Amino acid sequence: MPDRKRRIGFVGCPPEETLAPRRSQELIDLDNLLPGVQPRSESLLPRTTCRIIRRILDNTLALDLDEIIIDQGFGKCDAARGLAELLQDLLPIPILRTHNENRDPAGTPICDSDLPLLHKIQLILEELVTPHHLQLRPQPHPPAAIWGVPAADLSIYELFPDGTQVLGWTRCLENRTPADWELEMYVPEGVPTIFFAQTFCPKNVAARHLAGKHDGLHVDVDGVLSQPVKAKIEAFLRFRKVRS
Repeated sequence: MPDRKRRIGFVGCPPEETLAPRRSQELIDLDNLLPGVQPRSESLLPRTTCRIIRRILDNTLALDLDEIIIDQGFGKCDAARGLAELLQDLLPIPILRTHNENRDPAGTPICDSDLPLLHKIQLILEELVTPHHLQLRPQPHPPAAIWGVPAADLSIYELFPDGTQVLGWTRCLENRTPADWELEMYVPEGVPTIFFAQTFCPKNVAARHLAGKHDGLHVDVDGVLSQPVKAKIEAFLRFRKVRS
């Protein structure tokens, strides 16, 4: 009988040299929404914890994992470092802590392509587990851009036109340089841009500052996209003549 594949959960963007020898096993991105997982993290985390950190803990408690890899360096957040401590005391499995300081760029062809925005985000997240080899058409004149981290509620991306450029930490994620602050702060001039972060995420400080600097719109969402935030985004895109 063949050996069972080990189930390895990971958080953030661990270094490729850590993920590569484990790709023959079952890799699970704990940041992502997984079917059938019930929320159990409320009693263990402060109410001001961002939705993604809560989701990571919910996923971890629901899955029978053999190992967890957490990138807790500058490319993730302090909350991930605290979560690593919690999981270390909570679970009887190895918790491997990494610091991805990679500066060798993988490129951003998905972020800069003419694809629908939701498809772009899905591809970027999927590539962490299964790298793709795609032939993509670039969008040299993006109609809009979204800066920030991957949203907990992916429906936000359906509000944007095809070819919307992906910026911020999500761009760093595709580039496999999650701690590249200069790339994360890059915003092209003249492109109508939404600056997004999860509610309670420290990246809201940069998001709000950049929105003022680049005449954009700052929004934050705690889990499910609310109707008021959706209306703000739609109004901004109409005002900037991105949507009719």
